[in-house]
Amino acid sequence: MPRKIFLIFIFIIIAIALFLIITFRFPDKNQETSSNISDTIYKISAIDLPQKIDFAGEAAPLNIYYVQENLDRELIVNTYWHSSTLLSLKRAARWFPVIEPILKNNGIPDDFKYLALIESGLENVTSPAGAKGFWQFLKGTAKDFGLEVNNEVDERYNVEKATRAACKYFNKAHEKYKNWTLVAAAFNAGNKGIDRQIEKQKVNNYYSLLLDDETERYVFRILAIKAIFENPEKYNFYLEKDDLYLPIPTKTIEVKSSIKNLADFAIENGINYRILKEFNPWLRNGELKNKKHKTYEIKIPIFE
Repeated sequence: MPRKIFLIFIFIIIAIALFLIITFRFPDKNQETSSNISDTIYKISAIDLPQKIDFAGEAAPLNIYYVQENLDRELIVNTYWHSSTLLSLKRAARWFPVIEPILKNNGIPDDFKYLALIESGLENVTSPAGAKGFWQFLKGTAKDFGLEVNNEVDERYNVEKATRAACKYFNKAHEKYKNWTLVAAAFNAGNKGIDRQIEKQKVNNYYSLLLDDETERYVFRILAIKAIFENPEKYNFYLEKDDLYLPIPTKTIEVKSSIKNLADFAIENGINYRILKEFNPWLRNGELKNKKHKTYEIKIPIFE
C-alpha cells in the first residue's frame, strides 16, 4: 500500500475513534434533556390514594382493605387510560354547566354529574341493552319518568329533560334507601336488584354488599373520576382553557306545529341539517309531524 494512502487510512480511523469518544462521553445536551423529559412523561408508577373521599357527602370507608383496593383499581384504570379520561375532561367543560344547575334545582348532590359521565362519556351513545343518551335510560324507565320516546321524538337524547328525569329517579330512590351511595348503585343495578341483595345479605350499605362486577365497580368508578376531576394535575392531566370543549351559545325557537322538512328548517335558521341534529339529537327523523301540537324547544347555535 502506498505510504500516502496508508496515512489517509490511519487519519480516517483516528477521526472516527475521536468522534465516538466525544459522542458517548459528552452527549448532546438537547438529546439529554429530551431523554429526561421522555423519562418523566412515560414513567409509570402506582397511584397515591386520597386520604379521604366521599360520594355526595357520604365518606368511603378507606380503612377497609377491599375498599382501598377497589378505589386503587379504578384510579389506575382512569389515570392510565389517557385518551378516555382526557376526552371526559374536555367534554365536561361543555356539559357540566348544563347538568349542575338542574341537579341543584332538584335537590340532588352535585356528585351525581359523574354518573352521567361514567354512563356515557357525555355522548349520546346506545348500550347493547338499548339504553340511550347521557343518562342511559331504557325506553320503559324513560317513559316512567316523563320522557317522550317514539319514532319521531326521543327525549333521552335531550340533555336537560333527561337530567330532570334522572333527578326524579334519584329523589324517589333516596326516599326508599335514605342513602345517596345506594341510590347510585340502584341506578346501575335497578332497585329490584339492590333490594334482592339487601334482603339476601342482611346489610343495607353499598360498601358491605357483595354485588355483580359492574355494580361492584360502579361507585368506585365515580369516586376515581371525581378524584381526577378535582385535582387533574395530581394525575398528570394538564389542560389549558383552549384545550376544552367550551359551551356554545344557543337561542331557542318554540315550535307548536309540524315541520315538514328539517333540512329546510335548518337552512331557514342559518345552519345546516347536521348542526340542527347535533344540537337537537332528540329529533329522530327528517320531519316533525307533531300531530298533538305539543310545544317543542329547538336549539339554534349562535356562532360569532
